Amino acid sequence: MIELIAKIVRVLNSETEPSQISLAVCFAMIIGFTPLMSPHNLIVLLLICILRVNLSAFIVTWGIFSGLAYLLDPIFHGIGLAVLSAESLQPLWTGFYNNIWLRLSNFNNTLVMGSLIFSLVLFVPLLLGLNFGIRTYRSRVLDWLKKTRIAQALSASRFYHIYQTVSGWGGRS
Repeated sequence: MIELIAKIVRVLNSETEPSQISLAVCFAMIIGFTPLMSPHNLIVLLLICILRVNLSAFIVTWGIFSGLAYLLDPIFHGIGLAVLSAESLQPLWTGFYNNIWLRLSNFNNTLVMGSLIFSLVLFVPLLLGLNFGIRTYRSRVLDWLKKTRIAQALSASRFYHIYQTVSGWGGRS
């Protein structure tokens, strides 16, 4: 758990653009909330490879969202059931089911449909909120933390300088 928090703090304090971090978290939310073997996750992975996103943030938050998905499964089921049983959408679902490629997406599973709709609805608000939060953290909180006596004492210590030297050996950023 401490290692997970350290990885998140390292990403937040890095020189990575806030949009790259927040986009990675939003993509991790989609893959984490929806069942892993869904075809739309291949599209998300393709977007991760094409767009510049922070892979560390993606991997760490993917695990968090996957664990959170088990708690939210009843909500996903309710959303999926409501959408799939809506009378006005029945011709659309029938057309989807008659198409072999769309049938492979397993859209008729209430968990797949509910979790995908839930994550797509939250995508933009989470993206904007994380961008704002990361920028605020870096401009206010991080500067304040660096000015505290504890942070100054730690950064002046011999242990911190050894850590800085050794942390560059692994080739990770």
